Amino acid sequence: MKMIEYVKLILEKVSFESGLFEKELKKGIKSLSFREIRELKKWCYERFGSIYRGILNRTFRKTQHQISV
Repeated sequence: MKMIEYVKLILEKVSFESGLFEKELKKGIKSLSFREIRELKKWCYERFGSIYRGILNRTFRKTQHQISV
């Protein structure tokens, strides 16, 4: 199993609780390449955008800033 698929699986399993979801999203991003992060971002907004948009915005904004620095 590719790491991105593993991260998606974990996010699905913890999506019932926002704090845990945010923690696992941040942890998962650290183990992915830039290309995989873009793919994960798209998937997350499609799958969880309606319930966790604030977490996604905050987390991916920080990630984007770290990559561009």
